[in-house]
Amino acid sequence: MIDAKKLTERFISYVKIHSESDPNSETTPSTERQWDIAKKLVEDLKAIGLSEVQIDDKAYIMATLPSNIDKDIPTIGFISHFDTSPDFTGKNVNPQFQENYDGSDIVLNEEQNIILSPDYFEDLLQYKGQTLITTDGTTLLGADDKAGITEIVCAMEYLINHPEIKHGTIKVGFTPDEEIGRGAHHFDVTKFGADWAYTMDGSEIGELEFENFNAASAVVTIKGKSVHPGYAKDKMVNSIYIANKFIDALPRLETPEHTEHYQGFFHLHKVNGDVEETRLQYIIRDHDMDQFEARKSMIEQIAFDINSEYEKEVITVEIKNQYLNMREKIEPVMHIVDLAEEAMKAVGIEPNIKPIRGGTDGSQLSYMGLPCPNIFAGGHNFHGRFEYVPVESMVKATEVICKIAELAATKDL
Repeated sequence: MIDAKKLTERFISYVKIHSESDPNSETTPSTERQWDIAKKLVEDLKAIGLSEVQIDDKAYIMATLPSNIDKDIPTIGFISHFDTSPDFTGKNVNPQFQENYDGSDIVLNEEQNIILSPDYFEDLLQYKGQTLITTDGTTLLGADDKAGITEIVCAMEYLINHPEIKHGTIKVGFTPDEEIGRGAHHFDVTKFGADWAYTMDGSEIGELEFENFNAASAVVTIKGKSVHPGYAKDKMVNSIYIANKFIDALPRLETPEHTEHYQGFFHLHKVNGDVEETRLQYIIRDHDMDQFEARKSMIEQIAFDINSEYEKEVITVEIKNQYLNMREKIEPVMHIVDLAEEAMKAVGIEPNIKPIRGGTDGSQLSYMGLPCPNIFAGGHNFHGRFEYVPVESMVKATEVICKIAELAATKDL
């Protein structure tokens, strides 16, 4: 049995390390603070007895659990990222424990009246009787993806301590900067040496995912002309009003708060502006490639139409692809998804195969030649003060890793 107490202690030690990434930095890792957890992970991997533990100059970590069987079988990898999202602070994380959760409201912060309620977050109710780890309401928790890291380390330690469980060679990989879309940018697939891998980066228990959004970013810059408001008639051009016109031209209901499942969206996540210049920062998401391209074209067409109206270029658009749907790369090797599904069922979990409404290192890695479906790590409400993770879900995720390793040694893959 997985030691839940030891797993919890390890998880807490990781989330207390500030490892937020920074999209405005051009270095890898994007923040110096990520080195703190990277060095800790190297120490832990060596301490549990893994081989070939190494970290490169960009903080990518790799290690090996050697095979303990005589026959040749495929090499499997497990991957997680150690940075936390810059969308909400991950500094001074102070985890709280809700033991034997009874299904009622959880007061995260009495002074600020911050409450985690099942009336709003109904998923809480499926964890009645379990132990929840929450925030104190002032930071995120960091279960994305320190839960995944914890599960991989604990699974490797369990396999080392239980040699009666037969397995092939297992590779471990930890990456920086996943939260800013760069987690796989400098990942050396050849050096890693796995035939396929799994990212332990999903959300609630049972999730198993092999398809994700196609993703792009769009920066829309609107130029205005600032003139003294008392003398502005027919002279001032207010970029903020033009920006408002651009925003209103996009489909209002095709936004994150109005979409689900396979539905794509436009997400305006940041606005900076004054009369002279306004910048709109969007992310564009869609599972379907044709619709994805249509969304990018719509952004450009709206800019063209507004420029035509003003008879000059008041709007410029810069669109960059971020990652693509990994389904195309996974479907030819669906046995690796089937293996994970079988492992979940073997440890008493009902698999929930669904599309990822987001991205993962696995999408980039799949296009780099390392097919990489995604498995649940157990957390909920990532990137904010209401994040939580059930201890029991982390234990189950750890069991899934061990079971995948065991099943792979018994099958003709």
